[in-house]
Amino acid sequence: MQFDIITIFPEIFESYFNASILYIAQKKKKIKIKVHNLRDYTTDRHRTVDDRPYGGGPGMLMMVEPFYKALRDIKKKRKCKIIMLDPAGKKFTQKVAEGYNKLDQIILLCGRYEGFDERIKKLVDERVSIGEYVLSGGELPAMIIVEAVTRLLPGVLNHEHSTKEETFSPDLDYIEYPQYTRPEFFRLGGKKLSVPKVLLTGNHQKINEWRRKHRKK
Repeated sequence: MQFDIITIFPEIFESYFNASILYIAQKKKKIKIKVHNLRDYTTDRHRTVDDRPYGGGPGMLMMVEPFYKALRDIKKKRKCKIIMLDPAGKKFTQKVAEGYNKLDQIILLCGRYEGFDERIKKLVDERVSIGEYVLSGGELPAMIIVEAVTRLLPGVLNHEHSTKEETFSPDLDYIEYPQYTRPEFFRLGGKKLSVPKVLLTGNHQKINEWRRKHRKK
């Protein structure tokens, strides 16, 4: 799986993509991540990527031409999806991530300023939002999508059931169950918090019954 991210702030991604699961996935060659500076696809000496909107109005808009040139150069795979990160787009969910992990290439367009020139929408396959709020740009949403999709790819996580028995998994009709680890007892103020005794029994039938009973709807 190849992820290509188009942004004017490529330096934002370096630390996040070089740690934890995403770093390991790259080392295993399960994914390849390329971050592209949109300014490399401009033609003027100022490397301009934005301009004032026709008709007036506040702020600046991302220009269509640099994105067009970038996409023409970056799109390589047949099973590719070009995604504009847009707060007005469709909501990104676990189900959407499941669909994306069937692709060979995902290209993510990160906006800034007041948004995109309307014509850029003609260049993309989907507009996607990570939530009903506004951020300064699409860089954080891009990181979220890369991680959500990557961890679903075979061989990325160590445990084969890790993606099947977790929150929002399509195999579950609930949002997990309470889980505990060491120590068995923990004192919080004057109160002792204990691990439920059934989880210490080793009786998997009883443990599964307890988990079903206490699962979160």
